[in-house]
Amino acid sequence: MINSPLAEIDFGNVSLENNRVQLLPLQQSHLSTLLPFSLKEPELWRYSMVSAGGGEHAMQAYLDAAIHGREQRKEIPFLVIDKQTMQVAGSTRFYDIQLQNLSTQLGFTWYGKDFQGTGLNRHCKFLMLEFAFETCKFVRVEFRADALNQRSIAAMKRIGCVEEGILRKNGFRSDGSMRDSIILSILADEWTAHVKQDLQELIA
Repeated sequence: MINSPLAEIDFGNVSLENNRVQLLPLQQSHLSTLLPFSLKEPELWRYSMVSAGGGEHAMQAYLDAAIHGREQRKEIPFLVIDKQTMQVAGSTRFYDIQLQNLSTQLGFTWYGKDFQGTGLNRHCKFLMLEFAFETCKFVRVEFRADALNQRSIAAMKRIGCVEEGILRKNGFRSDGSMRDSIILSILADEWTAHVKQDLQELIA
């Protein structure tokens, strides 16, 4: 079995950065910074199975769960900073990290409305995929989304994700309705063959 170098990395100190975006370890101290997204942008949580919308209690629970996942070495959650404006833009993370299978999921991604459609997401995804495939030596990165969330699905396909199928009624949305989840992925050989170059050209 091939071991991932991630086994030796302190999950709480993983930071990623390029000229456009900075991904910092998510901390309890970020509560006040993230709270306006919870209070003022309810549309961010429409398709989410884990909502941070509605106020301080919800955002605090969101942070608690993310940090607990990091302590269990199952997740690496980030605070996203837009370096063009030097403002906090949102959050994203690796989760369901399976070192024994050299795989992870990339998700829990959300950005405030001022940062959507700006190209920020592509920079985030490039940094995270580069870390997953080149630093961690993973062979698979999986993505999931509500099957009704066409904007998110289109964004994932633009960065090179391959659709695999649908999980039917596999969870609940924040409003209590059940959702189908689409599964997509990128494999290490796809990253090397074309996805990395294609994504570099998109963000150039």
